[in-house]
Amino acid sequence: MPTPFEGRRALSAAGCSDAQCDGAAMVYRSSGLGVYAVVVRFVTMPLEKVAMIANSAQVKTGEGSQLAQAWRITFKEGALGPWRTVGRASIVAWFLQYSVMGFVFQTCDAAISSAMGVDRMPYGEDLMEQPKAPAAEADLFGSAKYAAKTVFAPLTAGAIESTVSNRAETQRFWGLKKSAEIEARLAWSAIGRACGPAFAANSARNFIMSVTSFVATPTLYQKYYPQEQKSRTSLFWFGLGLNIFAGNVVAITQQSLWGRVLDYMSQGGGRNANYRAILTDGYKKEGVASLFTGPKWFARVLMNAPIQGTVPWFYNEILPLGEGGALNAAARARRAL
Repeated sequence: MPTPFEGRRALSAAGCSDAQCDGAAMVYRSSGLGVYAVVVRFVTMPLEKVAMIANSAQVKTGEGSQLAQAWRITFKEGALGPWRTVGRASIVAWFLQYSVMGFVFQTCDAAISSAMGVDRMPYGEDLMEQPKAPAAEADLFGSAKYAAKTVFAPLTAGAIESTVSNRAETQRFWGLKKSAEIEARLAWSAIGRACGPAFAANSARNFIMSVTSFVATPTLYQKYYPQEQKSRTSLFWFGLGLNIFAGNVVAITQQSLWGRVLDYMSQGGGRNANYRAILTDGYKKEGVASLFTGPKWFARVLMNAPIQGTVPWFYNEILPLGEGGALNAAARARRAL
């Protein structure tokens, strides 16, 4: 199989500029992430439903195992119940959620890096190379620019990811019929309906996971993982571990808030969210457990780790295997025009 470098060289020989080569590579990587996400998320749909229920007010502290409660609610309509909440919007949203997240992050990373004069995030074989020694002339301003980029790029990617996925997630939480009834009662604007309920909590969660997958995992692995132990296998387990024990520990608070907001909004046939009231009521009744408990975290890991935890491995080790061939095909298509 041709390497990504050989594919870029073929595109350049076919008359493509560097910007066009970058664009072709981003389209390939983003599309690959989208297809991977659809397959994994559909197969693991029951785990997602359990996590959604466990991180909502439908399960009660002190009334038995929260996971057992969530499991019973998830399958109350039969073994195939979780998959019946998956509509066409969910399939499209899964694909767009991860393809857009990857594409937007790459675009922001490239644009901001170029504008600020800082390095791009490491990708592919870059992770396996010996990290560069810090430049002697590196200054505080340069470090601040790089830090700003590593915040703004995943922040933008997370917000856009939520724009394409949050409404479909609420449909899987409430069910298609109930979701339509609540939307009709609330009578939001077109923008409000497109973003969906509990958008702020959803985008905050996606920002955290984008940081984990596209910033923290490649950066920490490249710079601090023992050079002699670097491999596709070690990257897989490193990314999965960071997702489970770092990213999801923080993201679970926003996942729990998202579920509580939806429970609040569904009362009385549909009402607008009041974040202050939701947080205050949850804390009075359950304290910190309203946003974080061991079972909530475990349920979130069951849902999220199979896809989000393996994204760094798939993105940096599996996608590059076909990138050269995809770019070669694009070069042939370009020459045929």
